[in-house]
Amino acid sequence: MEKSSYKITQFVKRPALGHEGIRLRIRSNFFEVTSLPHLNISQYDVTIIPEVPKNLNRRIFKRFVEQNRIRFFGGANPVYDGRRRMFSNKVLPFGQTATFDTILEEETNRTPRKFKIVIKKVGRDINMEELVQFLNARSRMTNNCQMAITAIDLIIGYKISTSHITVSRSFYTPQGALPITGGVELWQGYYQSARPTKGKMMINIDLSATVFYEPGPLIQTIMKILGCRNPDELYKGLSDKDRHKVDRVIRNLKIRTNHLYESKRTHKIEKLTPTAASNTTFQIDDSIISVQHYFQSRYNRKLIYPLLPCVIIKKNIYLPIEVCDVEPGQRFLRKLNKKQTNEMIGYARKVPFVRCDKIRNSINTLNYKSDEYLQEFGMSVSNDMTVVEARVLPAPTVFYHPSSRENSIQPKNGSWNLQGKKVATGATLGSWAVVAFLAHSYLPDENIPNRNPPILRANPQGNIEDSLKQAWLKAGNTAKAQPQLILCILPNTGIQLYAEIKRVSDTVIGVSTQCVQSQKIRQVKKQYCANLCLKINVKLGGMNSFIEAAQIPFITDVPTILIGADVSHPPPGPDGNNRPSFAALCGSMDAKASRYAASIRVQTGRVEIIADLANMVKELLKTFYQTCGQKPQRILFYRDGVSDGQFENVYNNEITAIKNACYSLGEHYKPSITFVVVRKRHHTRFFPMDKLDADKTGNCLPGTVVETGVTHPFEFDFYLQSHAGILGTSRPAHYHVLFDENGFNADSLQTLTYNLCYIYARCTRSVSMVPPVYYAHLISARAKLHVHGDLYSDTESSVDSTGGTATFGVVKQELQRVMYYA
Repeated sequence: MEKSSYKITQFVKRPALGHEGIRLRIRSNFFEVTSLPHLNISQYDVTIIPEVPKNLNRRIFKRFVEQNRIRFFGGANPVYDGRRRMFSNKVLPFGQTATFDTILEEETNRTPRKFKIVIKKVGRDINMEELVQFLNARSRMTNNCQMAITAIDLIIGYKISTSHITVSRSFYTPQGALPITGGVELWQGYYQSARPTKGKMMINIDLSATVFYEPGPLIQTIMKILGCRNPDELYKGLSDKDRHKVDRVIRNLKIRTNHLYESKRTHKIEKLTPTAASNTTFQIDDSIISVQHYFQSRYNRKLIYPLLPCVIIKKNIYLPIEVCDVEPGQRFLRKLNKKQTNEMIGYARKVPFVRCDKIRNSINTLNYKSDEYLQEFGMSVSNDMTVVEARVLPAPTVFYHPSSRENSIQPKNGSWNLQGKKVATGATLGSWAVVAFLAHSYLPDENIPNRNPPILRANPQGNIEDSLKQAWLKAGNTAKAQPQLILCILPNTGIQLYAEIKRVSDTVIGVSTQCVQSQKIRQVKKQYCANLCLKINVKLGGMNSFIEAAQIPFITDVPTILIGADVSHPPPGPDGNNRPSFAALCGSMDAKASRYAASIRVQTGRVEIIADLANMVKELLKTFYQTCGQKPQRILFYRDGVSDGQFENVYNNEITAIKNACYSLGEHYKPSITFVVVRKRHHTRFFPMDKLDADKTGNCLPGTVVETGVTHPFEFDFYLQSHAGILGTSRPAHYHVLFDENGFNADSLQTLTYNLCYIYARCTRSVSMVPPVYYAHLISARAKLHVHGDLYSDTESSVDSTGGTATFGVVKQELQRVMYYA
């Protein structure tokens, strides 16, 4: 018998709709396409020579069409994506291919540029009737259907893209821009995407936000990058550290010069000079001259900041920072720091009724009714937000230790507390140590009357590995037993110390650690201590709570393993180049789905398919057998982070890998497999229509499930809002079943998934997605900290400043079987 090899035929079709829960109607941010193009759509390939950026391509093409719409396009108004694709509502008169010359006149007084536009007919026309058949579940998704949806996407966004900065499916406006830390500002935007649903196409519209460089003098940008309060702080120049910091942020930034009023040329910054303008020299004629002196003699411009470095725009071409202005409308593509991230979250967060109103009002900005491109293609879109059928599933009963004063509770509104409760299985902590990375003045010895466990002090700037090894030895010697835990008290500083503690404890010593911020110790709160104990208990192998077998029969009836999978990627843009991705799996190890083992791999950066999945699954299956004494008969695999376009690739590769993992453990070992993709990165939102159907934040109630109206025309998918709202508008998780040998119906999978969200080990709340995926996400995030050689940084670098490639430690075997990442 050969190893399994699967090629996709079709994903799982939707079973009968579920009936569990209380029925209600809610709004969703979808708008119906009330009229689809009734004629076929012609597709063309466009090449613009010489090659220029996407936004400039759009300008060139738009100008060319405006000047030649009747002459070359037969009166048609085609739409173009700025790269290769162009769609027209009819076959164009020039035949299969044509080449045109055009001139783009610049707004500045630069010489007009000449371009060639090559347009070539592609294949057969897009048959819109085939899309209608797909929407009505009479045919499967074809390339023609996919191309029809792509065309609709381009048509609805084309007009707005010609007048606004667009990023993928979102467009942005500088109106109301909010400056934040570091010389950047936040822009409000709107996302729109064509989505197929049962019997109709919908437009998904949502709020969006992104970060742009703040326009204006480059000197002001540098002040904000460095956190200067006034320009005087720059008179003395920059330290090497500050220069490297600025250089990293402004590389490739477009600037305009301001010293020549008649010619404000645009340039791109390559890097900063290592020397100041007063010491940066170049040759002119037969003499050597400094940049400072050149600008004084050539332009009568006395530099205010001669001790600042220059920007290099080309080899041996230098500009003083103070003659440069940042061009408006440039996206900031680097990773945000912690403060910027918090500011971004605060800006983007909107309570449900505000978000709902803004989305409904966006129709005025999008103005579909007056869009000549929609009219050209015979399309129209409703102005009304769609209303969908929903159900609110009942919460499960959560159980604690039988001796608890309150040993069970049915949570209301997705949360509860630990009053009167004991953890279901408490771990015994016998061998441990405390390491305080604090000065004596912050934690005096007299404040520590109990010297058992041993308490050590360590320098947060010192050798962390040695400090933790000493703590490990003292814990073991004091208790005469293998150390179980090191409690680390941290100063309230960045992540480098935390990252090094986790690297050493996970990959060098092999002991669980619990980090605590010192400010939390000074102002101790019961809720904080309780949450800390929940984390410590599962790190030591305990179980905090559980739900009874009747509420999760799929897991308890026969040996079953739940597996969560996630891949974390480096940040977009240059900060993430040449850095790896981290694939993580976790698998349940008991019938209560409360204890999980982990598996990690480092793989090629930004590759979503898990390269070594077969071996990772094999590891978990072996651990399950060693823990439970039998092999799983069922596998329920929840896979995070996969977009629609990757479904087929994941299906063909990862389900094959799971099958092969089973085959490697025995020729006749064939557990039944269900493979479910879980997505949180989407733009679907739900809004209650009645206050009685909302929680205290205005969000839909926990347990809200939607499987019609905004879901796939016929495949097995559903949205589940399993958590209570805290801040802003809650985002439901989207579950899409790709493969199912276990015969789930809608109620059984939805109820199981929802109930599991109540036994997430780290808190007393239902969580927003099923715990195995949550744990896999924590594991992959932890793996980023396992870089060796003190190379960790806020930008998640895997390359040190000298160009050396980082290496990543392997989690110790004894930790992989406990929830060290909790």
